[in-house]
Amino acid sequence: MSPEPDAPTRSLYQRDRDRIVHSTAFRRLVYKTQVFLNHEGDLFRTRLTHSLEVAQLGRSIARSLGLDEDLVEAIALAHDLGHTPFGHAGQDALNDCMAPFGGFEHNLQSLRVVDALEERYPQFEGLNLTFETREGILKHCSLAHAKELEQREPQGVGQRFLLRTQPSLEAQLCNLADELAYTAHDIDDGLR
Repeated sequence: MSPEPDAPTRSLYQRDRDRIVHSTAFRRLVYKTQVFLNHEGDLFRTRLTHSLEVAQLGRSIARSLGLDEDLVEAIALAHDLGHTPFGHAGQDALNDCMAPFGGFEHNLQSLRVVDALEERYPQFEGLNLTFETREGILKHCSLAHAKELEQREPQGVGQRFLLRTQPSLEAQLCNLADELAYTAHDIDDGLR
């Protein structure tokens, strides 16, 4: 990503979080649902409410473990930016359509959103997030997609998948917080 001077009033991960919160893609999460369609009632969670819940869970756990809360929050708020509309059914349909091209990976799309599709700043492409936030957003991807990422950005976020190493503890924590949140909330939404 493009180098930037440090901000005197906030950390790099706070800057990442702020850019994510003020992005168009983040606001669009309000129209994307986890399981049910948006018109089925206002009590069901959207990707926006889910992301906020993951961020809250993640920050609380990060505080207990002495991890970087701001990094966890930035990852958590951005982790679903690449999800499709229409819940899990939308993702399955898009994956089927994209099968001849390697399928659809929402984590890879989330990275594409923050790296290229968001165009808020004239000085650089995307949101120009830190490596650590971008690595946490990606979470997992196929070997073929990791090779493509490595060609575009040598020794970047794709390298971890080629070397089969683990992401930061903050990224792993966000993955766990995501699973905790969606497991509990999908059941809760289904019972309403």
